[in-house]
Amino acid sequence: MTSLWRICFSALLVSTLSAASIKGRVQLVNSRDSNVIKKGDFSGVVLWLEPAAPLNSSRTPKSATILQKDKAFTPHILAVELGTRVAFPNSDPIFHNAFSNYEGRVFDVGLYAPGTSRSVTFDRPGVVRVFCNIHSSMSAVIVVSPSPWFVTTLPGGQFELSDVPPGDYTLKVFHERATPEVLRQLERKITLTASLLDLGSIAVSEAGFLPLPHKNKYGSEYGPENENNHLYPAPRK
Repeated sequence: MTSLWRICFSALLVSTLSAASIKGRVQLVNSRDSNVIKKGDFSGVVLWLEPAAPLNSSRTPKSATILQKDKAFTPHILAVELGTRVAFPNSDPIFHNAFSNYEGRVFDVGLYAPGTSRSVTFDRPGVVRVFCNIHSSMSAVIVVSPSPWFVTTLPGGQFELSDVPPGDYTLKVFHERATPEVLRQLERKITLTASLLDLGSIAVSEAGFLPLPHKNKYGSEYGPENENNHLYPAPRK
């Protein structure tokens, strides 16, 4: 009986030490966004862990979706693990052309018709800003995490990263209305030894953020959209 108890206790100890959780709450400060000011909406902030030791290179293929509907990308902020294939289905009655010319992942799926879809595999970690070459108002952000430990905050700002092995990590933060300098200052080294680490409140400042217009995939200004045309013609070959 004693030996059995020792075996069970050892197994429980190993299980306890094999995974940990990190929780906390993000607050957006110095914001001019109406949802933040009036509703206290702190959603859409992405946090992820980059381990000090390299991860196993073998990964299970994953998939995700950004829907194009009502001339909008949904979700607007998407966090995925490295190697994830993201589909861009077109549920509008008009043509779309998702693209990105940012260094996180340069891609162009081309112009495609309503009811069809195109996909892109994100094989480099980083932040990818996505636009539509037809509609200048459409934008999305894909944060590609090099590890499986990432999370996007809820409206109240809460977040939790679960099933994280003990070890040394760098916690990184992304918010689309924070400057690169602010985001670099939010990075912190973390050593996980206990089963739960509470980081408390993390203040993300939007001070200094200036929204900048983007250009189309050719690097040119967008032309006027013809709202009376419900179907954009396919490009000539």
